[in-house]
Amino acid sequence: MTRFHLHPESHLVGRIGWLRAAVLGANDGIVSTASLIVGVAAAAATQHDILIAGVAGLVAGAMSMAAGEYVSVSSQSDTEKADLARERKELSENVKFEQEELAEIYVKRGLEPSLARQVAQQLMAKDALTAHARDELGISEITTARPVQAAFTSAATFAVGAAMPVLMVLVSPPKALVLVVSVASLGFLALLGAIGARAGGANVLRATARVTFWGALAMALTAGIGKVFGTVV
Repeated sequence: MTRFHLHPESHLVGRIGWLRAAVLGANDGIVSTASLIVGVAAAAATQHDILIAGVAGLVAGAMSMAAGEYVSVSSQSDTEKADLARERKELSENVKFEQEELAEIYVKRGLEPSLARQVAQQLMAKDALTAHARDELGISEITTARPVQAAFTSAATFAVGAAMPVLMVLVSPPKALVLVVSVASLGFLALLGAIGARAGGANVLRATARVTFWGALAMALTAGIGKVFGTVV
């Protein structure tokens, strides 16, 4: 048994499918719901009205995220399937040309032509479509589109993220509601940025600062709009 079997490696890129959807959903849940709450509160609405707006934003946002993710990732999946179908047809019609095409890809990556042809021949002998999908089309098991996974992940994390500022409405004194929701939401965003960075192996400080900045900007803009127009939603 080789050392590679004794010490299998676990790469963070394997998390990219669900991690992207999770971070997007949670971030959008906090930012959009907190911004909605702050904007409505700045318009001098009652605490009851603010709570209704927050809950409505949570439900509508979660459903919107699920539908949006499913549709967009399904489009990616349809494109991948169309490319694979085209590649399967080309392999059935002219396997020799496809082998040379694959070998040329390996030559461009630095292999000697003779070795590139040998590698292409052996890979295609095992699974020609997988070899072309990975090296010609850039489609692999890690990066392949998963619409249902993306939809459920985004909806669930949006709901969790949106619940945070909604809960702050329940525990905040009416006169300090905007301040409490804003500060708490920025704290939630900073925590989300740190967790997402740790899960993805990225720089924690940079990710935290990035997500906190855009969240603060969104809340500031909606608070300003609510203050200027004074419209109770």
